Amino acid sequence: MAIAWRPLVDIVSEHQSFVLTTHMRPDCDALGSEMAMAAALESLGKSVRIVNADAVPPHIAFMDPSGRIQVLGQHIQPADLLAGVDVIMVLDTSAWQQIGPMGDVLRESDAVKVVIDHHVSGDDLGAQVFKDDSAEANGRLVLEAIEALGVAISEEMANALFAAIATDTGWFRFPSVGAVTYAAVEKLVAAGASPSRMFNALYEQNTLARVQLHGRILQSIEVECDGQLAHAGASRDDFAATGAEPNDTEDVVNRLLGIAGVEVAGLFVELQSKLTKISLRSRGDVDVRAIAELHGGGGHRAAAGLRIAKPLAEARQEIVSTLTETLKK
Repeated sequence: MAIAWRPLVDIVSEHQSFVLTTHMRPDCDALGSEMAMAAALESLGKSVRIVNADAVPPHIAFMDPSGRIQVLGQHIQPADLLAGVDVIMVLDTSAWQQIGPMGDVLRESDAVKVVIDHHVSGDDLGAQVFKDDSAEANGRLVLEAIEALGVAISEEMANALFAAIATDTGWFRFPSVGAVTYAAVEKLVAAGASPSRMFNALYEQNTLARVQLHGRILQSIEVECDGQLAHAGASRDDFAATGAEPNDTEDVVNRLLGIAGVEVAGLFVELQSKLTKISLRSRGDVDVRAIAELHGGGGHRAAAGLRIAKPLAEARQEIVSTLTETLKK
C-alpha cells in the first residue's frame, strides 16, 4: 500500500512551525517516529516542538537523551501551544482516545493537521492522512517520509527509527516482517544504527522492580478454552509491592502468547480504581482489533489495546468473556 508523499512534501515546504505528538503512554515506535521526524524537519530549517500527553516512560528514557519531549500541562499549557503553530503532526495513531488531552489542542487549533500512522483503527482527526495499515511499524513509514523530503538519514534518526521498527516487530519475529522491513533496517544500520547497543538498552537494563513485577504478573496467569486463551493481570497492589510503574508491563503480554497452544493472550493493568488498560495479542486467526473496537479501542489484527473505565476484576471478566465466546465460534 504505497503512500503518495508529495502532499506532505508540499506541507513541509510551505510552513515553518511544527508540533509533533503521539499516543498516550508512548512506546519506542511512537517516540522513535517523533524524534526522527523532528530531526529531519530541523535539518530543513523548521521550528519543531514535541509535545505529548504523557511523559517518556523511564525504562525507555534513552529514546530522548536530551529531554526535549514536553508534556502537555506540565511543560507547556494548551493556550501557549496553540499560538504560532503552522502544522500539528500526529504520529503512530489516528484515534481521539489514544491522543488524550492533546485531542483538545488538535480540535481547537487552526493549524494544518497531518497524520502518519500504520494502525487499521482510527478516527477523522480533520487531518491530511498518510496511512499504510500493512506497515509493520510507524517508524518505517517515517523513514519513507524523510526520504521523500530529501533528507539524508543521520545517525540520530537511524537509531530512533531502528528502535521503532525493532520493538514494533518483536525484534523482527512477528509475521508483519518482510523484505521491505529488512531493506529499511539495512539503510538504518548503514546510517549508523547500532542493533547491539539498542538491544542492550531495550532488554538488558531492567530494574529489579520491573523484573519482580513481571514475576507477579506471570504468577497470575489463567488459561482457558482448552489452552487457547491465556490472560494475566497487574494490580495497583502489585505496583505498590514492587515499586514498579504501569509502563513496566510493556511486552509481558507477548510472553503469555509464547505459551504452547495459546492462540490469544490478554494482559490487564489496573491504572486507577476504575480504569483498566488491556493489551491483546493473537497468533492471527482471531482478530483482536475487532474485539478491542467493540470496547472503544483499536490496533491491528494480531495486536490491539483498549482502556475500560471499570475496576480490574470487572474489566478482566468482561473482556475474557468476549474472547472466550470468540474462540468457541
